[in-house]
Amino acid sequence: MDKLSPQLRHQLAQFQQAQQQAQILMNQRQQLELLLRETERAHEELAKLPEDTVVYKSVGTILVKVNKAELQKSLAEQKETLDLRIKTLERQSERAIQRLREMQAKIDEALKGQGSEGLAS
Repeated sequence: MDKLSPQLRHQLAQFQQAQQQAQILMNQRQQLELLLRETERAHEELAKLPEDTVVYKSVGTILVKVNKAELQKSLAEQKETLDLRIKTLERQSERAIQRLREMQAKIDEALKGQGSEGLAS
């Protein structure tokens, strides 16, 4: 590592930072996908209940009695929002991965260049 040029060290540091950012995006996406599955499951179970069933919605640390139709609408909106956020994170992840590939190619080229310089001296 000491024999690496300052420019290459900087590229490696940027590459590591980009890897961390890509990992964060993937973690966020996984969390949202889990929340989406829970929301879909709740929406499906709610649909199975008779219309006159008493249902409650969690608001902070309390449960509030709500109309079944309102809760279904709320869950549908939440599902839409989660779908949109997941798609956004997918696009950001794809861009981050593409950036990592480009950075990796530049670093590989720089390392090959340094290797041949080391042989010449």
